Amino acid sequence: MAHGHKSNEKVVYVGDSRVKKSNHPNIPPDYTSYPGKSEAFIPNFLLKEWMVGCVVLVGFLTWTIAEGAPLGYPADPTNASFIPMPDWYFLFLYQFLKYPWVSGDYIVLGTMGVPAVMFGGLLLAPFLDTGKERRFYRRPIASSLMILSLISCVYLTIVSWNHYTHELEATNTIPEHHVREEKAREAHEKGQEAPSASKPEDTAVALVDANDPAMDIAKKAQCVSCHAADLKGNPPQIPALTGVGDRLSKEQLVETVTNGRGGMPAFKDQLTAEEIDQLTTWLAKQKAPAE
Repeated sequence: MAHGHKSNEKVVYVGDSRVKKSNHPNIPPDYTSYPGKSEAFIPNFLLKEWMVGCVVLVGFLTWTIAEGAPLGYPADPTNASFIPMPDWYFLFLYQFLKYPWVSGDYIVLGTMGVPAVMFGGLLLAPFLDTGKERRFYRRPIASSLMILSLISCVYLTIVSWNHYTHELEATNTIPEHHVREEKAREAHEKGQEAPSASKPEDTAVALVDANDPAMDIAKKAQCVSCHAADLKGNPPQIPALTGVGDRLSKEQLVETVTNGRGGMPAFKDQLTAEEIDQLTTWLAKQKAPAE
């Protein structure tokens, strides 16, 4: 330190060399500053995942409110040709529940036991697999379980879909949503309003001579199981028998009932020739009233 009052004297400051000057800004270090370390799963990582999940969920809810799902046709318990199918993301579980060891007497195991094990494994995975390695090929157990699960889901989905398409072809059935789409397209081309499930079209013809004994033959042949108790069917998959006389002649009806047609089975082994003649004679009378 300088002494005296002379202005030209050199001033020397003496500091403590043990205190190091820091050139780093006052920002907490992130996890990349620690090689080999990762972010804590609870609560850091899990909290961020929950926040992202909430944003996605709100987005889906907004989407579903803005764009309502299309309604199908009203449920028809008399439609024996209807093939129930879940949404595509449940096809694997739908096929899985067809196997005997997870259905029937073991349905609780298939519907609750196996899914509980799968979801429980997902919840416990962070606690069971505490390794620091993130490369999948260095985590053989976890990676093998994941790949096996994916292959199983894909396989069950494909098998379920193939079985569904085979049933459609075997029964000559057109899926309901295809029918709706075709009707909507035809209505659009004609400049008409698309048909609505809440306002179904009633174009069926009234049944002619409903008390005829041939009606008992129709019930004996289980015609009502497909064509419904009022014989209005479920067009276009199953045609209505009301008004069938306008579409088919007596000879064509005899051929159809005797030998079958499309998805309709033959009844030559269930009905006698006299019963077939009586039934087809009555069906030939099923015509729309003349205007």
